[in-house]
Amino acid sequence: MSATEPDFTEASEPYQLFAKWLKEAEAKEPNDPNAMAVATVDASGLPNVRMVLLKAYDPRGFVFYTNFESAKGCEILASGKAALLFHWKSLKRQIRIRGTVSEVSREEADTYYASRDRGSRIGAWASRQSRPLESRFALEKAVAEYGLKFGIGAIPRPDHWSGLRVAPQSIEFWRDGLFRLHDRIVFEPDGKGGWTRTRLYP
Repeated sequence: MSATEPDFTEASEPYQLFAKWLKEAEAKEPNDPNAMAVATVDASGLPNVRMVLLKAYDPRGFVFYTNFESAKGCEILASGKAALLFHWKSLKRQIRIRGTVSEVSREEADTYYASRDRGSRIGAWASRQSRPLESRFALEKAVAEYGLKFGIGAIPRPDHWSGLRVAPQSIEFWRDGLFRLHDRIVFEPDGKGGWTRTRLYP
C-alpha cells in the first residue's frame, strides 16, 4: 500500500469498497473480472463449488443467473444459502461473501435474459444443465431443434432459468501482505441498517 492509498480496513461499509475493488479489477484482470466461485452444499452434506459471473449488485445483494434445475440451482433453492468468492490474482486481493439467497423478480430476469445474445438464449432451453449427456451431438441437436422452434421470432425466458440474489450475512475483504501477514476485514449487518467492522488476524 502506498503512503497516499487509504487503508481499506478503515472503510465504514462494504458496498462502496466492493465497487472500488471491482473497478480496479476491471482495469487489471485480463479475463472476467466479475467471475466468482459459488459454493453450495448438496443433500448429503458435501460441498460443491463452481465459477459463475456476477451480473448485478446493489445493497440488496449480489446477483447471478442459472438454470434452477442444475446442481447449483437445486442446492441453493433447497438450502436458501450460498457463499461467493472473488479472487483477483493480479491485484492480490479476494472477497468472500456468505449469505441467504432469494430469487430475483420476473422483471429483472426477463430484462437480463433479453440482453443475452440469441445463441445463449437458445442454449438456456437446450441444455439440461448438470444432467447426464449421451453425446455432444445430442446437445447440438437440441440447440438446432430449439433454433427451428423459435425461428427468427422472440425467444421467451424458460421458467426454470432465472436469477439468484445472495444477501450478505458477512463480507470479508482480504489483501496480500508481506511475509503472509495479510490484511483482513469483515463486515456484518448490525441489525439497524448498518454494518459492524472487524479486523481479523491473517
